[in-house]
Amino acid sequence: MRRHLVETDYAQWKALWLGYLDFYVSEVSEKVTNTTFRRLLCDNEPMHCLVAEEDGKLIGFAHYICHRSTWTTGDYCYLQDLYVHSDVRLKGAGLALLTAVVDAAKTLNCSKVYWKTREDNYRARALYDKIASKTNFVEYRAD
Repeated sequence: MRRHLVETDYAQWKALWLGYLDFYVSEVSEKVTNTTFRRLLCDNEPMHCLVAEEDGKLIGFAHYICHRSTWTTGDYCYLQDLYVHSDVRLKGAGLALLTAVVDAAKTLNCSKVYWKTREDNYRARALYDKIASKTNFVEYRAD
């Protein structure tokens, strides 16, 4: 089942979040984790979260952010994080979450949904290749 994140999901969401960070060999502070969770719950934030649930347990999440674009009149929807627990991968939860984000973006009148992943994230890319087109853009960062 897919649904929006709620306050009582914190412990399960956090466990998934930490698993996601571990997958990407990354860390964020407890303050960032708590701020992110609060933002995902706030109605007036452009950040959103959908979760996949099975038998009352969260098994995955999708975080997405809607933002303006100079290229269209509709917003763009950036799928920032998509994660499904390793024990239940390849059973459709990732596709369900991705489809739910696309549907939510349509409801929010977004012009497109886009995301990025590591080049060596082959399992996720196999899913993405089925439903989206890979672009030829290169990412740059200035920290």
